[in-house]
Amino acid sequence: MPLAIAACVLAAAAWAYLLAGHGGFWRTDQRLPRPVRPAGTAGPARSAGPAADRLSWPAVTAVVPARDEASGLPDSLPTLLSQDYPGRLAVTLVDDQSSDGTAAVASALGQAAGWTVGGAGPGAGSEDGGQVNPVADADRVLRVVAGSPTPAGWAGKVWAMSQGMAEAGDADYLLFTDADIAYEPGAVTDLVRAAAGGHRALVSQMALLRADTGWERVLVPAFVYFFAQLYPFRRVNRPGGRTAAAAGGCMLVDRTVLTAAGGLAAISGARIDDVALGRLLKRGAGGSCWLGLTRAVTSTRPYDRLADLWDMVARSAYTQLRYSPAALAGTIAGLLWLYLLPPVAGIAGVAGLVLSGGGLGGGGLGGATTAAWLAGAGLAGWALMSVSFLPMLRLYRLSPLRALSLPLIALMYAAMTADSARRHHAGRGGEWKGRTIQAASVPAGGGTGDGGTGDGGPVAGEAVGSGRGV
Repeated sequence: MPLAIAACVLAAAAWAYLLAGHGGFWRTDQRLPRPVRPAGTAGPARSAGPAADRLSWPAVTAVVPARDEASGLPDSLPTLLSQDYPGRLAVTLVDDQSSDGTAAVASALGQAAGWTVGGAGPGAGSEDGGQVNPVADADRVLRVVAGSPTPAGWAGKVWAMSQGMAEAGDADYLLFTDADIAYEPGAVTDLVRAAAGGHRALVSQMALLRADTGWERVLVPAFVYFFAQLYPFRRVNRPGGRTAAAAGGCMLVDRTVLTAAGGLAAISGARIDDVALGRLLKRGAGGSCWLGLTRAVTSTRPYDRLADLWDMVARSAYTQLRYSPAALAGTIAGLLWLYLLPPVAGIAGVAGLVLSGGGLGGGGLGGATTAAWLAGAGLAGWALMSVSFLPMLRLYRLSPLRALSLPLIALMYAAMTADSARRHHAGRGGEWKGRTIQAASVPAGGGTGDGGTGDGGPVAGEAVGSGRGV
């Protein structure tokens, strides 16, 4: 019993540290900076007249990898096409060998929005004819590019991003985004303000994921919570710090800095591309990076069933652990200790006190005294854990009572992580729309260019990844 008491006390102490330190990971106050341009200087700090804005604001190209996204594009792509960005804005959608008419749907949406539609490859618009809109704005161009097969050594999504970057022309900034991400009308303007006004190489916002169904409400807020525990946003945003990450659904990148860092070829094999890109730009190029939360950028992708959410996590969790059995064992043990032990010990301790009549006498660390220690340390850890989850629940507008269920949610994530390892060794690692990471192609314990885990904290290597494709 002394060992159990010590483990409970240490878990409570760990939660005290996580609340008081660890970059304030649990807080949701990292929101997009809004710089103000000093008088008499250049740069996009606020909107001026249309003619002046078109000249002073940097050119932006949004790059959208899309694989079999025909059904979802009508909910997301029009929000990019309706941005009120004052400068030149283009969108390059890379049709990543889709089989559902993704390119045709994208081209039709561009036409309907009044954009010039161009592209290359079967089913795409053509810049020298085809689907060009005669009344389109010349500063609003949608290119639909037919993606080529993924070459050896490249992750599928990174290769699609690279093809989009190659088609981006002379854009000053690249907005790497996903096909299921929707934007409020001023979102791109705000991103550019933060990047150009703060001289940042990367500005990334964690999209507000959908939390409409029962399982989404249970698991989605915790997904973001665990990601923030791995990569505390305040530490990511600290200049000169080592913590680096990004959220793959929305990453505005200074093209000059990315090119100087070696381009996307430098992270060609990264399965967790957002973290790899953040590390490349911050550690490799020495650029300033910013990562935060928002309600202006949202994911439209539904996860109606538990199996859908399970797949999202299991797809990349073992990759995040660099395919290491030791890291897997440590992660699962850490999750059980940090999240499950406090409530189990607390409930067992309270039950022991009730059965013993509440007395603390009789035998040192035996009987009621042991129960009291377990109840006190366990309930303290559980309470601190629950408090840390409240801001994320508030962001998703869910009941604070859900915070008490965090131990069970963590247990589910531990099971997803274990299942991710099982899938990898069964040859189904990273399975995403017909693509997998072959177990034989990954060295034991080796990485794939994503740079490994984040800060980790007391649960080093806890893995949620970005949940995107391969």
